[in-house]
Amino acid sequence: MELLLQFSTYLCIASLLLIISSEANTDQIPKHYVVYMGSSSISESSHLELLSSVIPREEKKRVSLIHHFRHAMSGFSAMLTEREASALSGYDGVVSVFPDPTLELHTTRSWDFLESDLGMNNNTSAHLSTKSDIIIGIIDTGIWPESPSFRDEGIGKIPSTWKGVCMEGPDFKKSNCNRKLIGARYYNNIQLTSSDGKNLTLTKAVTKGSPRDSVGHGTHTSSIAAGSIVNDATYYGLAKGTARGGSPSSRIAAYKTCSEQGCSGATLLKAIDDAIKDGVDIISISIGLSSLFQSDFSKDPIAIGAFHAEQFGVMVVCSAGNDGPDPYTVVNAAPWIFTVAASNIDRNFLSTIVLGNGKMFQGIGINFSNLTRSKMYPLVLGEEVAAKFAPASEARNCYPGSLDYNKVAGKIVVCVNDDPTISRKIKKLVLQDAKAMGMILIDEEKKDVPFDAAVFPFSEVTNLEGHQILRYIKSTKNPTATILATRDVTRYKPSPIVASFSSRGPSVLTENILKPDVMAPGVGILAAMIPKSDEPGSIPIGKKPSLFGIMSGTSMACPHVTGAAAFIKSVHRMWTPSMIKSALMTTATTYNNLRKHVTNSSNLFSSPHEMGVGEIDPLRALNPGLVFKTELEDYLKFLCYYGYSKKNIRSMSKNNFNCPRNCSEDLISNINYPSISIKTLGRHQKAKVVTRTVTNVGPTNSTYIAKVQAPKGMVIKVTPNKLVFYGGIQKRSYQVSFYNNDAQSGYNFGSITWLDGKHYVHTIFAVNTK
Repeated sequence: MELLLQFSTYLCIASLLLIISSEANTDQIPKHYVVYMGSSSISESSHLELLSSVIPREEKKRVSLIHHFRHAMSGFSAMLTEREASALSGYDGVVSVFPDPTLELHTTRSWDFLESDLGMNNNTSAHLSTKSDIIIGIIDTGIWPESPSFRDEGIGKIPSTWKGVCMEGPDFKKSNCNRKLIGARYYNNIQLTSSDGKNLTLTKAVTKGSPRDSVGHGTHTSSIAAGSIVNDATYYGLAKGTARGGSPSSRIAAYKTCSEQGCSGATLLKAIDDAIKDGVDIISISIGLSSLFQSDFSKDPIAIGAFHAEQFGVMVVCSAGNDGPDPYTVVNAAPWIFTVAASNIDRNFLSTIVLGNGKMFQGIGINFSNLTRSKMYPLVLGEEVAAKFAPASEARNCYPGSLDYNKVAGKIVVCVNDDPTISRKIKKLVLQDAKAMGMILIDEEKKDVPFDAAVFPFSEVTNLEGHQILRYIKSTKNPTATILATRDVTRYKPSPIVASFSSRGPSVLTENILKPDVMAPGVGILAAMIPKSDEPGSIPIGKKPSLFGIMSGTSMACPHVTGAAAFIKSVHRMWTPSMIKSALMTTATTYNNLRKHVTNSSNLFSSPHEMGVGEIDPLRALNPGLVFKTELEDYLKFLCYYGYSKKNIRSMSKNNFNCPRNCSEDLISNINYPSISIKTLGRHQKAKVVTRTVTNVGPTNSTYIAKVQAPKGMVIKVTPNKLVFYGGIQKRSYQVSFYNNDAQSGYNFGSITWLDGKHYVHTIFAVNTK
C-alpha cells in the first residue's frame, strides 16, 4: 500500500512538472504584442533599442518592429514572449503591453428615411458645396474603386490638407484613386515561419498586398458614409432608387486592415495613426472587440487610437457591436468614441409562402426564387428527413450531417432555430447541398433582419406563423408549399425599431457613461458592393454581378453617423468632434413613424441602453441651439476617476495634468457628456448631483427653460432651471440632483429638455436604483 502511495505521489509530481514545463515553454513562444507608450515622441531606433534590451542576444532576429506608431501616438508592435512582454511593461514610459487582439467586423432608402436628402433637398443643397474638403478615413476591408459610388464627377480638387498616399498593388493602381477616393493604404499580413519547430522567423506577405476590397464590407461602409449620388441603384431589382452617402461631396481615404477572418488590433492602431497624419477629419470604424473579451481602455487598440485622434481634433465613430439583444454587450464604449446602435428603416423584404391549402404567409428574407404559385413541392419538417442515428433536435435545426439527403432532395424543408450557433447561412448551405427546393425557417430572434439566400428559395417566419404551418403539415398526408421571389415594401411601419442584433448597454467597463450614444439605420441597407461571381447560386440566372448589395449590422449604422457628422462639419467647420457629437445626440428622436415611442424587435418600448439617446436627425442637428463641449480635461478626469495613474495619464496626454484630489468611479457621471448615467443610487440616500455646462451656438440672446421628465418614485431638480444668454456670454452651467424617493429597483430612464421656443435640447439620463 505504501509503495502504491509513493508511486501515486511520483506520478502527481511528474504530471505537475510536465504541466509547469509545458506552461513555461508556452510562455517562451513569441507572440505578436502591442507596446503602447502614450504621446511621447520616440524614434524608431529608440524603440528598437528598447526591444533589444529584453530579447536575448542569440535571438536578435526578433529585434524587429512589425508596426511603428509615431505620428499621433508612440509605440510599436513586435514578437515577444510572455516574459519579455512582462519585463517591458515595467519600463519607464510604457503605458501598457498587450497581445495583439483580433477584432471583428460588425457586419438608398436610409437617407430618405432620416429625412435628410443631403445634397438633394432645396433647403439643404446650399450647405453642400461640391468643393467640400471634409475627408473621411474608412478603416475596414479596403475598397472597390470602380464602383459608381466612388466617381468624382463634379467634385473639386483634392484638399490641400491631404497628406496621404494612394498605395499600389498588383490589382490596384494610383489611377484608381481620384478626387472622391483620394487615398488608399493597405497593411501587410504578418506571417510566422519555422524551420526547426522552435525558432520563429517574421516575414511579411507582400505579394498579395493591395487596398482592393475582396470582402465587400469596406466598400459598403464607404459608400454609406460618403458615396456619390447614383441613380437607379438596385440589388437585382430590389431596393431600387437613388443611392448616396450621407455626405456625397466628402472625400474618402480607405485603410485596408481587415480580412473576412478579422482584424489585427496592432494593424488597426497603425491605420489610425496613419489616418491622423494623413489629414482626415473623421475616422469611421465598423469593427470591435468581442463583447465577451473586452479589454481595459489602455489595452483596446480602438480606444487608444481614438483617444489620440480626439487630441488632434479628429472624430472617431464606431459600431456598438452585433451581440444583442443581451445587455452588457456594447463595445467601443470609451467616452471619446461616438458609439452607434442599429435600427431598421421603413423598408422590408417579404418572401411569400403559399401552402397547399391556399393559405399564404408573408415571411422575411431575400431570395430570387424562380418558383411560382402554379407548382407546389412536398413540405417536410427537418426531423422527418433526419439521417440515420441523427438526434431529432439536430435535424429540426438542420445541423450539418443531421439530414438524409435522399429524403431532402426536391422538398421544401422547415427548420427551426433552437440553437443560435447554427447560423441561417449554414442551414441554407446544408439544404442547398442536399438539393432541397427551399427552406422555411421558424425563428423569433432574427425576424427583423432579412437573410440573403440569393437564388435559393427561402423565407423566415415567426413562431405565430410557424405554428400554423406546422399545424397544416400535421393535418394532411401530403403537405405541399412553394416560396415566391422577394418583393420589397416601402413605408413599412413601425420604423425605426432597434435591431435584435444591436449590442446593448450598459457598458461592462463603466456604467457611469451611457452607451450606446445614438442609433442609425443598419438593417437591410443598400450600398455599393464588390461584384461577387464566385459563389454558386449567388447571381440570378441571366444577370450580371450586382454593383450594389444589401447588408445588415451596426457596421452599416456606423457610417450613417459618420456621413451625418461630415455633413455637419461641412457647414460648421470650426466645430470640434464633441460639439458635432452633442448636436447629433441632443436632437435625436425617440419616436417612430407612427409618432409613438421607438420599440425593439420584441415590440416593447426601447430603452436608452438599446438605442442610446435615439435615432439621429442630421438636419435638426445643423441647428441644435446648445451643445455640450466635452474637453480633453473631461477625458483626463475620466481616466483619473477610472483609476489610471497620474504617470500614465501624463504620458497619454503629453501635458502635466494633475488628477483631482478626490477620485472615484462615481465621479465619471460628472464629466461634461451629452447624456447622464448613474451606476448606483440608493433609496432615501443623499441626492446625487451632477454638473453640466452648455455652449450657446444659436442666437446670441436666448433664454432656455428646463423641462424634466422623471421616472416614478424619483425626484429630479435642475438648478437653475432657466439659462439666459446675452452679449458675449456663451456658456452656462447647471446642476441636476437625483433623489431616489421610492423608484423601482433597476435602471430608470428620463430626460431633461431645454426649450427656447425654437430649439429642443434633449438630454437622456439612466439611473440604476437600489
